[in-house]
Amino acid sequence: MTARIIDGKAFAAGLRARVAEGAAAFAAAAGRKAGLAVVLVGDDAASAVYVRSKHKATLAAGMKSFEHRLPAATVQDALIALVRQLNADDAVDGILVQLPLPKHIDEQAVVEAIDPAKDVDGLTPISTGRLALGLDGLVPCTPLGSMMLVEDVLGDISGKDAVVIGRSILVGKPMAQLLLAKNATVTIAHSRTKDLPALVARADIVVAAVGRAGMVKPDWVKPGAVVIDVGINRTDAGLVGDVDPAVFAVAGAMTPVPGGVGPMTIACLLRNTLVAAHRRVGVPMTTPL
Repeated sequence: MTARIIDGKAFAAGLRARVAEGAAAFAAAAGRKAGLAVVLVGDDAASAVYVRSKHKATLAAGMKSFEHRLPAATVQDALIALVRQLNADDAVDGILVQLPLPKHIDEQAVVEAIDPAKDVDGLTPISTGRLALGLDGLVPCTPLGSMMLVEDVLGDISGKDAVVIGRSILVGKPMAQLLLAKNATVTIAHSRTKDLPALVARADIVVAAVGRAGMVKPDWVKPGAVVIDVGINRTDAGLVGDVDPAVFAVAGAMTPVPGGVGPMTIACLLRNTLVAAHRRVGVPMTTPL
């Protein structure tokens, strides 16, 4: 058996096309384009690449892109002042502060300064709380995209056993909440979990988000399981995931790295921006996202 390759690139292209359709309808109804502001502090090479990709994707979707590039020496108060300025700007529907920030800046303080109505990264305490309570809100992009891929493969996941490896606020915790909301039975595993291979071997759905290259081995995975590899690890051999590629011989369906979850993250960012724009203006959504 060889796993079905879950083509995140193709799914993301479809989502981006629907976002573009919805963005045109929003602009016609609201009299302006939806707008996304991205803030980059410092000169981290990987972050700069992400910001450039987000800028191009936002424009391609028919939305406005506002880029703010600040020097690495920017003080925390100045960054928070910019965030508050963007909160007050009616042309801006979504705000994303690119992480990580320079070490002298308290990331949590900056995230908490973002208006939850514009929190397209889904990281403010309000967004996190709404997700935990099962209320409607803006959800972090990577787990949202991962969840779309899982449901595209499996449809109804009610009663399925799911293991999420990793407990970050960016992926692990929100991913677990999304799976719970769909009535999966969820275990969050981490670096101190005892007998991780045996735990993973029970799962119908495995989400690996630990940042350790090739950590999940073929003998960890139940034959036929759906495996979502969120890991992006830069090695001498290029980009690799958290799941050993040999797992393709065991799993029922699995995301490749690259080309799996990665493209979904930016597509979901565009989706969240459009959702935020509709909610802020009070215009009903006409395009299913």
